[in-house]
Amino acid sequence: MKKILKKSKEILKKAVSKTNLKLGLNKKAKPAKVSSYPNTDTLSFQETAIANTKFSHAENVSFVRTMPQELPSLYDQDRIVLQVRDPHWLHAYWELRAQTIEGLKAKLGDEFHRARKVLRVYDVTSVIFNGFNANRFFDILINDFANSWYIDTAGPGRSWCVDLGLMLADGRFITILRSNVVQTPLDGPSWITDEEWMIPDDMFARLYGMGFGLGRSSPVGGAWQERIKQGLFSSGISSSPVKKEIKERSFWLKVDCELIVYGATEPDAQVTVQGAPVKLRPDGTFTLRYYLPDGKQVIPVKATSADKLEERAITPIVTRETR
Repeated sequence: MKKILKKSKEILKKAVSKTNLKLGLNKKAKPAKVSSYPNTDTLSFQETAIANTKFSHAENVSFVRTMPQELPSLYDQDRIVLQVRDPHWLHAYWELRAQTIEGLKAKLGDEFHRARKVLRVYDVTSVIFNGFNANRFFDILINDFANSWYIDTAGPGRSWCVDLGLMLADGRFITILRSNVVQTPLDGPSWITDEEWMIPDDMFARLYGMGFGLGRSSPVGGAWQERIKQGLFSSGISSSPVKKEIKERSFWLKVDCELIVYGATEPDAQVTVQGAPVKLRPDGTFTLRYYLPDGKQVIPVKATSADKLEERAITPIVTRETR
């Protein structure tokens, strides 16, 4: 019996040993080799991960629709703004706080209720306006509920300022708000002439017409130029210095002369040249162009002060001789 048990143990022991050999449990664990090269699979994964971080991908962003908001009708401030619409018209808009109106009521008492709201429009061309030195002004009566107004100045090329105020029953004007200063543009070609760059009248008319596509090749070009020459350059003082001559041969020469008279005085003075009144520029300067024929030309220039108390006279005498 003992022999049988012993033999069974040996058989069982051999079977267990074979099983361990197949599973590798009896082999001694060898130390892992440290390699200086990274695992190729891991490196590929890392490179892919790093490359993905170099690019940003658009995300779906949902925008919340909002209704457009209207501008507020009031800003709670005392202010008047003046702006230009065209050479003749201005536009003013303003706001008066309730506190300001109540303060005027408390200050003026019963006079406030009898007063009229007025826009006083000042012509401040060529002056630094201080409230009292305007060239002229005019008043516009407005209703108590208005907060904007269109103003017909009838004065292109001028500077303007507007006061919003109250006209009291006794004629006194109280300024509540004063606007900015604006300048209306000219409604035609500038009347300022640079003596250094003057050109004959008919050449100016031709160039001016070409600028509007009205050259002589256009259907209305020729007639337009004649009308310009007659309308703009046919004054009693200025005449065209260019005379048409009949060319006998292809070779020709034409020489002519014109006289430029210019000066300056007080802007509010009255100036006459050869007895004809001359319109001054806002700075008091003036320029005249004359055709200068052969012979002696006497050109008396006279200036009179605005109060008629002073006069000044200068008479240029020019002689031309053509040979």
